[in-house]
Amino acid sequence: MIYGAITNSWREQLPSHTVKELVGTALEKGAKHIELRQTCLGECEEGAGDDWRPNLDELQAVVDAYPSLTFDLAMALPCLTQKIDPQGEMFQAALAGAKLVGGLQPHLRVVDPSPLEGLWNTPKDIPEEALGLAGLATEAASQGVIMSMENSSLPIRNMAMLVEEVRSMVSETAGKSLGLCPDPTNQLRRFPNSDPLAELDSLPLDMIKIVHFKQIVGGESLPSVTDGDLDCRKMRDILDNKGYVGAAIMEIPSDAAVFDNLESSFQYLNS
Repeated sequence: MIYGAITNSWREQLPSHTVKELVGTALEKGAKHIELRQTCLGECEEGAGDDWRPNLDELQAVVDAYPSLTFDLAMALPCLTQKIDPQGEMFQAALAGAKLVGGLQPHLRVVDPSPLEGLWNTPKDIPEEALGLAGLATEAASQGVIMSMENSSLPIRNMAMLVEEVRSMVSETAGKSLGLCPDPTNQLRRFPNSDPLAELDSLPLDMIKIVHFKQIVGGESLPSVTDGDLDCRKMRDILDNKGYVGAAIMEIPSDAAVFDNLESSFQYLNS
């Protein structure tokens, strides 16, 4: 796995530092991949809401400054609860940003933070709005962009059901380019009696495009990846045993000592 960081961990530092500077600090602490998260991109973005756009020139400067790093672009997109136009300006801008930062393997990671009513027991339960993901995945694949969905309001198994259903609706190329960003701790926080690691273990390898590590105790976030309610080393072992070699992001909370916490997270998973 390629251990990395995400820019939404740097909310406390962003007002007084550039993203370019903070990426350099993460690299010094051992990061090999950076997830560039919409709303936490400082000089590399402009606008908000539907008017959000990546600043391609500034993103290019970040990528050029750190040739040893790999990057993906991440954004909140209500694609499970609303129909999103694949040709819309914001989605097209996000694809352009993903292509710019992603090098040979452009990757757009999305999450729908909207609350959803009830779980999906069968594919027939999937709402029409969520099946609109087929159009987004097709458009992304046509531009050579991998698209992954993070689990937020739904468990990993429901997100896998969605990807399987959408894969049946699109071309083989588009289907292979669509997958998940499993975040077992998101699931454990929302569904404390579930077994997110078992659901992670049941995923086919080709569905896992990127993963998030973080830790909680009693539903409260810890500053680094360490012992807690989720067995993060077991998660690491599940991914290793599958042969997963992609990016693994330490999605730790913003903190004055966030870069020390990042380094200790890497050390914990490497031990």
